[in-house]
Order: sequence, then C-alpha cells, then structure tokens
Amino acid sequence: MLTSKQHSLLVYIDDYIKENGVCPSFEEMMKAIKLRSKSGVHRLIMALEERGFLRRLPNRARALEVVKLPMADQKEDKSKKKNVLAAYASLVQVPLLGKIAAGNPIEAIENANSNIDVPPSLLGRGQHYALMVEGDSMIDEGIYDGDIAIIQYVHTAENGQIVVALVDEEDVTLKTLQRRKNDMIDLIPANDAHKTQTYHSKQVKVQGVLKGLLRRY
Repeated sequence: MLTSKQHSLLVYIDDYIKENGVCPSFEEMMKAIKLRSKSGVHRLIMALEERGFLRRLPNRARALEVVKLPMADQKEDKSKKKNVLAAYASLVQVPLLGKIAAGNPIEAIENANSNIDVPPSLLGRGQHYALMVEGDSMIDEGIYDGDIAIIQYVHTAENGQIVVALVDEEDVTLKTLQRRKNDMIDLIPANDAHKTQTYHSKQVKVQGVLKGLLRRY
C-alpha cells in the first residue's frame, strides 16, 4: 500500500508523461506535491521503484516510466504504456555541442561530440542543437545547472527571448536579450545575484533561441 505522498507523486508523474511525453523535473515534482526538498522527491521515487510502480529508462533525459498504478487508478492506465512507448519511439536526435554559461560567459560552442534524444514537442522548424547549462544565473526562468538547453539555430531574436549569445567572438552565454538605444544590447540574467551585461551590438551575435529544456537525474 502506498502512502498518500507516494500515491500523489505517482499519479502526478503519470499525468505529466501522458500530457508532455517526458517525466517532470525534480523541481516540478517537489512543487506539485508540496515537498520542501528534492531529496524528499528522491526518496519517494526510490520507494516507488522498490514497490514496482516506477522504473528508470537508462541513457535518457527525464528517464522515468510508470509501470503500473494502484488498482483504484488503473481504469485510466490502459493506454498509458502505449503512449509512453510511442513518445520515446518518436524522439529526435540533436547534436550536443558542449557547455554554455548561465552565469558569466565561458567557453565558445564546441564541435559536436555526442547526440541527445529530444521529444519532437520541444523542437520548432529548422536546425537545432543542445547545450549543457553551467551556472545559476537563469534559475528564476526554471533553468538550472546541469540542464540540457534545446536551441533553435537562428541569427536574430526578439526582445525578451532567451538566446545563446556569442560575445566578442569568444564567449557564449545564455541570457534574455533586450535591445537598447544607441545600438546597445543587454544580456539579462534571471537571478538577482547576477548583474545584467551590456554590450555594443557589434560585440554580440545571436547563435540561437531557447526552445526547451531537458533534465538528467
């Protein structure tokens, strides 16, 4: 028999997968069932795994699958497994190009060294690539250290979009773009502990816009 928290988390994960094709992040789970820490989520997941309700899918981002629901919830469970398998079968590979700073600018984009599976729902038109986020300057936008940012490759962006910005042909950073008068550009963090970076437009090249995030556990 499951505890109320275990049951709530299991049902939340099941509903989330049906709607989005991927498992929710630890942060989303923590908020959904009103826990105070991610370690509490981790303990609940381990308990659900031990009881055979959840299993991990190796080598995939957000890799949890609901194996079964308690008897009272199984009326809605018949199509779930087919939906999950179909979602994973339709994953698209995009190149993982390296790391990007959600903090101070760090290294320029590297050559592709691996690929990552991405749900089609996270992709728009055109070419895409993935970058691993390093730093905490975008946490108020729900972007955390270690997340995989899915980027649509474009050279222009609207004010307010989160972009991959190449600064001075050397450093790459993930920030919100805001154009100012006199050809100046602000690269704005989403964390009060970090300051907005301001550059002349000639110093900044847009390398893509953020389309979605994947999170590994």
